Amino acid sequence: MRRTSIITLLAVALATITLGVATTASGAVTTSGATPYCGITWGSLAKSQTPTAVAPLTNVRAGRHDCYDRLVLDIRAAADGYRVEYVPEVYHDGSGELVPLRGGAKLLIVAYAPAYDVETGESTYVPANASELVNVSGFTTFRQVAWAGSFEGQSNIGLGVRARLPFRVFTLDGPGTASRLVIDVAHQW
Repeated sequence: MRRTSIITLLAVALATITLGVATTASGAVTTSGATPYCGITWGSLAKSQTPTAVAPLTNVRAGRHDCYDRLVLDIRAAADGYRVEYVPEVYHDGSGELVPLRGGAKLLIVAYAPAYDVETGESTYVPANASELVNVSGFTTFRQVAWAGSFEGQSNIGLGVRARLPFRVFTLDGPGTASRLVIDVAHQW
């Protein structure tokens, strides 16, 4: 009997050390909360910000970081409105045509920043290749960035990613009077 109790205690202690589990006062084994990947606690639900200012989109670019891939939308002046969410498919705004995207999941990025000057009607952003706005080959999470149109004061972009992963969205001021809309998608949960 005593030998069985010692073996059980040793097994629980070994599980605690190797698997990150804890025991309660009664000896019951419980799993402890795992540390989030890179401290990321963003989640994968839709994120939005009601616009207080609107300005034209001028560029789209991407970058790689240790824990996430980043997409940046450059905007000519102060602008802060967006809606970003995982969707089953991305459709071209205005026409409703499907925007094919590589990857296991698709993010629809709606920036309240038209690709044209609202006063003059002149284009401020014309993608060289609507299917490949940015070269993301070699990125950990991003698979494709595609244009989904600019219509009624907003620009839509489809972002194909490896899987439905946590993401965050925020705006930054600068440089100068410009602003940037930033979308970070984690490499894993």
